Amino acid sequence: MKKITSSIFVSITVLLALTAVAKKPNVIVIMADDLGYGDLGCYGAKPKNLKTPHIDKLAKEGLKFTSGYCSASTCTPTRYSFLTGTYAFRGKNTGIAPPSSPLIIPEDAYTLPDMLKQAGYKTAVVGKWHLGLGSPGVGPQWNEQLKPGPREIGFDYNFLLPTTNDRVPQVYVENHRVLNLDPKDPLWVGMKKPSDDHPTGVTHRDTLKMDWTHGHNHTIHNGISRIGFYTGGHAARFRDEDLADKWVEKSKEWIGKNKKDPFFLFFASHDLHVPRIPHERFRGTSAMSYRGDVIVQLDWCVGEIVKYLKKEGLEKNTMIVFCSDNGPVGDDGYADEALEKMGDHKAAGPYSGGKYSIFEGGTRTPFIAYWPGTIKPGVSDEVVCTIDFAGSLANHLGVKLPEDACLDSLDVMDAMLGKKGAKGRPHLIQQDNGRGNNYGYRAGKWKLQRHDSKKTQNFQVNKLLSSQRGQPVPQYALFDLSKDPAEKNNLAEKNPKVFERMKSELQKFLDDGRSR
Repeated sequence: MKKITSSIFVSITVLLALTAVAKKPNVIVIMADDLGYGDLGCYGAKPKNLKTPHIDKLAKEGLKFTSGYCSASTCTPTRYSFLTGTYAFRGKNTGIAPPSSPLIIPEDAYTLPDMLKQAGYKTAVVGKWHLGLGSPGVGPQWNEQLKPGPREIGFDYNFLLPTTNDRVPQVYVENHRVLNLDPKDPLWVGMKKPSDDHPTGVTHRDTLKMDWTHGHNHTIHNGISRIGFYTGGHAARFRDEDLADKWVEKSKEWIGKNKKDPFFLFFASHDLHVPRIPHERFRGTSAMSYRGDVIVQLDWCVGEIVKYLKKEGLEKNTMIVFCSDNGPVGDDGYADEALEKMGDHKAAGPYSGGKYSIFEGGTRTPFIAYWPGTIKPGVSDEVVCTIDFAGSLANHLGVKLPEDACLDSLDVMDAMLGKKGAKGRPHLIQQDNGRGNNYGYRAGKWKLQRHDSKKTQNFQVNKLLSSQRGQPVPQYALFDLSKDPAEKNNLAEKNPKVFERMKSELQKFLDDGRSR
């Protein structure tokens, strides 16, 4: 009898343990950089232009969203919102971070990794950071401990590109230190030319292996000039071509060390941000030159992560979400043939705009949820956003968010899991870089554009960005996305009640300081 009771007890214990594991999936968020809605095969890219078999497989075997969004059309504010669950325009200095920006997210902020650690997760970020390092008013002390940083806002481990690769410096940061930094060759970073004879993209333009078109003409490293200046740290500097390999290597290494616990990995790819420099083995793998080649490289990264999960027996208990930090851009400062080789490729799919704009193409991007055995294959039209991970995962894991945290992160977990009848967001605010108080506001089929600056840019991705800067637009415009996804026909005058309602709803969310 004791043996039977003991067996039942063991069975129940095992069942409870399995149930607990099932409730706590590993979570990997793979965030591309500047990837547009139409840049993947599963979202309409033609095979003759480029092929993305690994990401397409995620979409085929998972849930592909047609209304998946990031919260802003530039990188820093989207990443801020992703980690804090709060729209970036509510915070200070949340625009595109300069090379020596201090940490933008306050140390005492309650973040997505904080919440996951509370639920028993190990947490890591590998890849592009671009949220600043160091104390307010001080910034990164490159030759000392780089803190506060990811470790101070909820991550157990970080391996970073500290800014973004068109900005200096070109070094890796592991936890609190610049990797391989020789104290005899200290690193200096600044926005003023350190000496008259310091080589730049202006003075030594004929030495560049990729020319610049606007800006991006300060310190030269690896034959490419950047934004900002730096000297020293030569042993710590990386080759642009090796970034993707390093992200995959460090991600596998960290997963391998933490696979016994539930884990959260933020895989923050630099592809396809400028300078677009793929590894040599990916050069020429698309018909779209450098921009297409780095999309193929990004696809390889996804394939490597999935392959490793399968090898370690982790795939069925890991939820992967693939997304992008903002929409596409053609010429973003380097002569990399992006426009010349665009051909009939539609980077933003059927939408207008891209990076820097509040048109749909700026924030409506690929969004795929993949969890074998849990998420059934399909396509969803529900609205979901990268800002919603905190609210969605907290409820799923039984963690109560503080009332004063994650102010705009909604629970759309059922929609992400593809549950029958599940609803996504009822509303969404979209922003550009936040400097001009320009907002998009979507509720159902309706989309309100509010340009307080009365100017827009990058409304056609396949055109020169410089010729599209400061294009005049009305302060307000209303569109029916169900009939006019490209936002061409302003219906404000024909639908005055809807127009006024949308304006007042947006203003209320702005005034209230929260939407959750």
